[in-house]
Amino acid sequence: MIKKIFFFIIPVIIVSCKVQRVPKTTSGSQEKHMSLKRRDYINVYKDLAIKEMKRSSIPASVTLAQGMLESDDGNSTLARRANNHFGIKCHNGWKGGKVYHDDDRRNECFRKYRSVYESYKDHSDFIVKGSRYSFLFDLSSTDYKSWARGLQKAGYATSRTYASMLIRIIEDNQLYVYDQGGSLSNIETDEFIADSQKVVLADVDNFTISYNKHKVYNKNRIDYIVIKEGDTFRGITEELGMLPWELYKYNEMPEEAGLIEGQVLYIQPKRNKAEHGFDFHYVKKGETMYTISQLYGVKIKKLYEKNLMDEGQPIEVGQKLWLRKIKPHSEVIEETPIIEEFDEE
Repeated sequence: MIKKIFFFIIPVIIVSCKVQRVPKTTSGSQEKHMSLKRRDYINVYKDLAIKEMKRSSIPASVTLAQGMLESDDGNSTLARRANNHFGIKCHNGWKGGKVYHDDDRRNECFRKYRSVYESYKDHSDFIVKGSRYSFLFDLSSTDYKSWARGLQKAGYATSRTYASMLIRIIEDNQLYVYDQGGSLSNIETDEFIADSQKVVLADVDNFTISYNKHKVYNKNRIDYIVIKEGDTFRGITEELGMLPWELYKYNEMPEEAGLIEGQVLYIQPKRNKAEHGFDFHYVKKGETMYTISQLYGVKIKKLYEKNLMDEGQPIEVGQKLWLRKIKPHSEVIEETPIIEEFDEE
């Protein structure tokens, strides 16, 4: 007699989740950009101004006040997206990145930098090398009033009250202390920005950045270019002033990889999740985790993690992939295998 014994084994899936503390944000546009306050700007960038004073002899108070005024305390789009804190235009001979927007005239060209310090350094060099500013270096580096008036006289800005605005910012916030080698730790300042004294630069979101050959676009808050015929990694690296390893790392590509015309190539690191409005993606024929990663600007590892998949696990046409949040347990398909065992007598 043969007795059949059926064992139903139901696997228990244990999902280990990391709990992260997420900073509180407000609704609307503030979620994308938290506005800097004047005291925050000073605390963050005062060391750059002091560093440039030691290098160029331009008073730190003047540099810092100009940065605050021209960039709306670091909140203008020109500052946030192009790291340009001083409103310096391209002018002849500029070979770096460029931003176009309306200022005194329509579609004017402004410089784009890879870091805020590059903006501060270029600001110093711009004044040091500009013949019209040469008389300023006969002044004492502690004479911020004469420097402010001299900048206005030399035509740095078109505003007739430019010097008085700089002096007011310096005195309200005691920035002259930095010219004298002193310091103010975590200062609390008056938030003085009268409407008539705001210098708003590039407060628009639709602008184009271009280098010598490539236009730079932006998705998911990441800059990228589109490959053209004849492009090479070396050529792009030299054009954008990047390090040799950056393009490979940012695009998660091996060094032996090639470039294809029309291909998206990120020039900044990809992010951990897609931008707002792109919660899911349904896999299409021919797509891979890599192509989807490039499509949304999300790191491949994070795509696997969000979808509770092992790295390298294949995907199928029509499969729903989560792009911003971790796939909920309710969507995890649990297959219950049936194992049959036979006991013969």
